[in-house]
Amino acid sequence: SPRRFCLHPGLSEDLVGTYPPGAHSLVAVSIGYFLEDFVDMLCNQKLHQSWELLFHHSVVIVCFGIAVLLHQYIGFALVALLVEINSIFLHLRQILLMANLVHTTCYRLNSIINLGTYVVFRITTLAWMTRWLFLNRENVPPATYAVGTVGMAIMTPMNIILFYRLLRSDFFK
Repeated sequence: SPRRFCLHPGLSEDLVGTYPPGAHSLVAVSIGYFLEDFVDMLCNQKLHQSWELLFHHSVVIVCFGIAVLLHQYIGFALVALLVEINSIFLHLRQILLMANLVHTTCYRLNSIINLGTYVVFRITTLAWMTRWLFLNRENVPPATYAVGTVGMAIMTPMNIILFYRLLRSDFFK
């Protein structure tokens, strides 16, 4: 979380080996969440409806799993978790859609907040992570760099496409 960076400034300088107390547990628990959500989607949704999220969750589980097992890149995983702040508004959007509250002030307000947090916590965070990975490529082992690069190469276009869909659906009907 942003608070972690204020309380532990060394984290912003070393995302590989430095992490505050509790961060390793947070990333491990996050893997559990992504695993549970993955299984829930497999059991309760049609594959053609959820394949993108299943793919997203697979990438996150692999990347976070490597960080937890190696006790390295926990700081990088914490940065990645900033993306999930936007998930609050994405999930609220889904709930409002299911409740047929699309034409309400609440939905409109959530749409605006959703897009704002999307830009700040998804697009900007992913851009920053990609930049960090590129700038630190000499300090990251080739296999880890490959996993990180592939992860970012998958997540960035997925998030840009989802942003376009949200923009089109909520603002340009």
